[in-house]
Amino acid sequence: MTPLVYDDEMIRGVLSSVKTIAMVGASPKEQRPSYFVMRYLLGKGFRVIPVNPGQAGGSILGQACYADLAAIPEPVDMIDIFRSPDAVPGIVDAALALDPLPKVVWMQLGVRHEAAASKAEAAGLAVVMDRCPKIEYARLSGEIGWNGVNSRILSSKKPTLRSGFQSFGIRPPKG
Repeated sequence: MTPLVYDDEMIRGVLSSVKTIAMVGASPKEQRPSYFVMRYLLGKGFRVIPVNPGQAGGSILGQACYADLAAIPEPVDMIDIFRSPDAVPGIVDAALALDPLPKVVWMQLGVRHEAAASKAEAAGLAVVMDRCPKIEYARLSGEIGWNGVNSRILSSKKPTLRSGFQSFGIRPPKG
């Protein structure tokens, strides 16, 4: 597969504009990627709503869990998909049935579905595939550099402190 390239400004814009995220495929198991991504995003001040039919009626990280997107009683800005690519078309259809529509469909690392992405984009939603919002947030905020990872972001500006543990927030665009 051809690697997908997203402009930093597009990713920054998405992560700066969303407040409420429905995480489809959220897991209560601490060793699962969806668990630590959810914990990280909650720590950055996002409202994260877990969607997992096996956990519906319970909670994950203190957040009420729902069986599907239609069961969520409030509007969501972004759908974060932690499911296999074959599940994506149904999730996108469910997202497109929401009122109001979410702003973004985000597919996690290793998850791509071109036809579903095209359908979401045709409805006016932004789509990000094969990326992790935790990694992108950490990269754009400079936090990932604390571990010696090249974030491709270089700045002499002091970061703006946000709420949350060691949270500097996403750095504004250059200019």
